[in-house]
Amino acid sequence: MNKKELSERDICTKFINPAIKKAGWNMRTQVREEVYFTDGRIIVQGKLYVRGKSKKADYILYHKPNVPIAIVEAKNNNKPVGSGMQQALEYADILQIPFVFSSNGDSFVFHDKTLTDGDIEKEIKLDDFPSPEALWQKYLKYKNIETPQALEIVEQDYYVDDSDMSPRYYQQNAVNRTIEAIAKDQKRIILVMATGTGKTYTAFNFIWRLWKTGLKKRILFLADRNALLTQTKNGDFSPFGNDIMHIIKNRKIDKSYQIYFALYQGLTSTDEEKNAYKEFSPDFFDLIVIDECHRGSASEASAWRDVLTYFNSATQIGLTATPKETKDVSNMEYFGEPVYTYSLKQGIEDGFLAPYKVVRITTSVDDGWRPTVGLRDKYGHEIEDRIYNLKDYDRTLAIDERTEVIAKKITEYLKATDRYAKTIVFCTDIDHANRMRQALINENADLVAKHWNYCVKITGDDDVGKQELDNFTDVEERFPVIATTSKMLTTGIDTKMVKFIVLESNIQSVTEFKQIIGRGTRIREAEGKVYFTIMDFRKATNIFARPDFDGDPVQIYEPPLDGPVVPPDETEPNDPTAPETVLSDPWPEFTDGPNIDIDDGPTEIRKYYVNQVPVSVVNERVQYYGKDGKLITESLKDYSKANIEKEFSTLDDFILRWSEADKKEELIKELAEHGIFLEALRDEVGQDLDDFDLICHIAFDQPALTRQERANNVRKRNYFVKYTETAQTVLNSLLDKYAQEGIYSIEQGSVLKVKPLTDMGSPVELVRAFGKNKDFEKALKELENEIYHITA
Repeated sequence: MNKKELSERDICTKFINPAIKKAGWNMRTQVREEVYFTDGRIIVQGKLYVRGKSKKADYILYHKPNVPIAIVEAKNNNKPVGSGMQQALEYADILQIPFVFSSNGDSFVFHDKTLTDGDIEKEIKLDDFPSPEALWQKYLKYKNIETPQALEIVEQDYYVDDSDMSPRYYQQNAVNRTIEAIAKDQKRIILVMATGTGKTYTAFNFIWRLWKTGLKKRILFLADRNALLTQTKNGDFSPFGNDIMHIIKNRKIDKSYQIYFALYQGLTSTDEEKNAYKEFSPDFFDLIVIDECHRGSASEASAWRDVLTYFNSATQIGLTATPKETKDVSNMEYFGEPVYTYSLKQGIEDGFLAPYKVVRITTSVDDGWRPTVGLRDKYGHEIEDRIYNLKDYDRTLAIDERTEVIAKKITEYLKATDRYAKTIVFCTDIDHANRMRQALINENADLVAKHWNYCVKITGDDDVGKQELDNFTDVEERFPVIATTSKMLTTGIDTKMVKFIVLESNIQSVTEFKQIIGRGTRIREAEGKVYFTIMDFRKATNIFARPDFDGDPVQIYEPPLDGPVVPPDETEPNDPTAPETVLSDPWPEFTDGPNIDIDDGPTEIRKYYVNQVPVSVVNERVQYYGKDGKLITESLKDYSKANIEKEFSTLDDFILRWSEADKKEELIKELAEHGIFLEALRDEVGQDLDDFDLICHIAFDQPALTRQERANNVRKRNYFVKYTETAQTVLNSLLDKYAQEGIYSIEQGSVLKVKPLTDMGSPVELVRAFGKNKDFEKALKELENEIYHITA
């Protein structure tokens, strides 16, 4: 067969595979073909969703498992040898792979990202494909890994379990960059990974490799919540075995273990003599991993800096989703530039994290409320005469009717979607969380009468609420459904099934906001959780528009000469009720149970409680996560129509693209990735139109034909007569199937295996009615063209 007639897969089998194998690559352990390394972005369309296209590399070549060093993109022989290079370079950038190849079966184009001049990109013969040893040596030189000890570190294998589970690509990147940094004797390292991307699993993998080398024998893993220590020890870290692992409790130190777990606050004390960490010698630990390192280790004034300074000889690795960078506090000043960053935006784009939609609600008092002269609150206190607004509500002034309106809107949303959707309501303080709980109980009295814990307050002062925390986070437990809180659930709690986040707190900090949003980002597709909703009553989602929301951290550290280290974005300006020690001592002294709320300390400012204030909803707007990672601020219909017009300049352009698409469903997925939400358009039109007609009607003002009308028009043209009687029967059945289910149903390869076609004969017999398989495929294509009346 002529090489030009071969498919891309044939080119791989007959030319590329032999060339790679001849170069010395082990095809079973070092070469993976057709590697899907993303899941495809989840695109929300109203109440429905679709998955975008997954990214797939034709080949990834590994020095050893989970250590990729080369990528190959294949094309058929009708295309130039280098036609796959740009796509391969895009993938190589994501996968952090330095050696990039493109081939059409004639030769390779080799792009070497380790070079800064000379032949960065050149064509090489099939027989000249580099050996694994040659590329690995170039890789080591590129990474400046030169000493025998450094080589031993990077050569250490990953942990392999019976399930053969392997890290996702970004986890590989994080582990490999961390290992390489340590191999070059870097002492302070920080990894930035969005909430829900598996920081603990990533930490296990680099700790395992370092421990197996014997370089890091005694390791300390620090977290800020007791539940996380047990979860980590018994979960991701279980391969180490219980004999060498130990959780430090009640400041009791046992030096006979190798891997230790401790709470931040479990090692330190305001009483210098009770600082448990000093029972260890300064050089006891070889490696310290600090989970949620933005919480305290970033601050020079924090007691935590004393711990890290004490164990200064140990390699220290910080893990965070939200590095703290303000003029007063800097993770980067302490740890250095992140060795790897995997952002919320990238996680959503890859389909590993759930996207969100935002419901922004404004009430009639949000812009301001002023008491009448001499007005007293419910408890007889005269209310200070001034204008109160969102910054005051529920911190210095509580309006019962506003709380009730918000509880009604929350309940209205749950009733319209899923009354058992796990929900967190973030409030300004513990008192507000309690009043919101009461209002929600009254709005959901029917369910509360059957299940007392349908709605609970989970705050540090409430033992019952803390006991319900495990049930709230358990995927299998239905209750509690709604949790009201203030600070306690902002960070570190694995809330896999949270679908609904309500913002009723004045959030100014990007760090806190990202942590809160992270409560909803986990995907549980099998359980129906693929996106989450944010209902914002405080204009907090304006933070989405800030350039520092999901960009790379930029160091702006300016250490103050004196005074407390409190970032200005952590508290309200001139807010005397804000805590003064949020960063300088963020962990009260206790060792068991989750961290308590820290925002409800004593205050001299009186809080007024008023009622009989008319409050109503004056504005409600729904916004969706767009293709560029920003919220769509216009209607989905207008947004989709504008993107259709960007994609297709004329009706003829669209019809040509539609007719050329081998699989119409793939084209629709591609359009969804470009911000064309057909379900939103279908709702707007109010008719169950074929996607083709929907686009033609909305964007190009064409008459909207139903699928049945199109099927009838095909029969009127009587084009079936050229086929045999059996073939005509098959095509008529397929046309009926189109009218009932749409074009995608007849494009499926199994279409001949369903009724009524199975009653007519086996798939092989039905195909023979048209001749050969290619004749059947040609007939299907002609049927599609007849349905849409597309002439050749």
